[in-house]
Amino acid sequence: MKNIIYLDNAATTKTRKEVVDAMLPFFTENYGNASSVYELGAESKKAVNDSKEMIAKAITADANEIYFTAGGSEADNWAIKGIAEAYKEKGRHIITSKIEHHAVLHTCEYLEKNGYEVTYLDVDEFGFIRPDQLKRAIRKDTILITIMFANNEIGTIQPIKEIGEIAKENHILFHTDAVQAFGQIPISVADYHIDMLSASAHKLNGPKGIGFLYIKNGIKIRSFIHGGAQERGRRAGTENVPGIVGFGKAVEIALDNMEERTAGEIALRDHLIKRMLKEIPYTRLNGDAKKRLPNNTNFCFQFIEGESLLIMLDMEGICGSSGSACTSGSLDPSHVLLAIGLPHEIAHGSLRLTLSEENTKEEMDLVVEKTAGIVSRLRSMSPLYEDFIKNMNDKNSEIIKDNNEEE
Repeated sequence: MKNIIYLDNAATTKTRKEVVDAMLPFFTENYGNASSVYELGAESKKAVNDSKEMIAKAITADANEIYFTAGGSEADNWAIKGIAEAYKEKGRHIITSKIEHHAVLHTCEYLEKNGYEVTYLDVDEFGFIRPDQLKRAIRKDTILITIMFANNEIGTIQPIKEIGEIAKENHILFHTDAVQAFGQIPISVADYHIDMLSASAHKLNGPKGIGFLYIKNGIKIRSFIHGGAQERGRRAGTENVPGIVGFGKAVEIALDNMEERTAGEIALRDHLIKRMLKEIPYTRLNGDAKKRLPNNTNFCFQFIEGESLLIMLDMEGICGSSGSACTSGSLDPSHVLLAIGLPHEIAHGSLRLTLSEENTKEEMDLVVEKTAGIVSRLRSMSPLYEDFIKNMNDKNSEIIKDNNEEE
């Protein structure tokens, strides 16, 4: 494979060697079913429990509140559908935001077709929901608030503690999709009054196909998968022991180096943002400049198509995206960018670059250089840009003419 600069860590991350090494014995040596009673199965069961302990520690929860899933999308589906079914006699109203991941939005749309009502909160130009708007949206029949911890496209970190306090004061359950935030920023479910939390291993250098849902003790929720008695009867199916072990190891590493790792990512992030905005005209940063994920940058370049930019960056060995990996095949502009008020023609020119601790300042400089060249080339072929420059020149000529006449 050619040398690449990988800047799509919000889509997925490289599985660390230490994680793979921890997983390997559970494919070929300690391969017992964790639900079996013999010693080989007991070894697997212990490994599962050890990973639960590690993950619970990461969010200050109890190990018996962690339920493994096949990933973040399943965890989101389970939280929302499970609560909707369990509390339908109390109410059928759910509150979410317009910039959620599609695992949440499409689940809410499904529930709307089955007799539930959903309020989709607006966000401001930086992607923040307004707590006062959340308060006004609450009704007597509201059973669930589901707001993501941090946005997967523009990196905005929501005021989660304040949202949790509002939910608690109104005796409403609070779920957060923390797929992008988990392992990147400290999370305490107790301090933030979080009742349910979704996360996925492959976003923090763990394996694909494994996630978890935190469910606070005492919450009534329907089972999502029926079958065996795994996960204390709440989520049937033979445990993915290698994946679970890998998840636990990835979390252990993420906790050990979080402060140092994210400080380095923030430094690179801010360097990349500063150079992009300074050196490429008609460029916009999407999301808040500071209250964003340590590794997230998202730009819009006027007068170009993001898809063309991605293809040409790939030819230079640079991997980025135009938004969520789950919608990369769509020709529609990002729903997140539209929700923060960008017109279609600007939203189409988006580029998300998400870093890791392995990236370097030299790589960021090269990315800016290559992006600037590609944007300039694409704009040179754009009739919209040509018209814009012509109008600008005409206006400048008028200003100069007026000034000369005044003199």
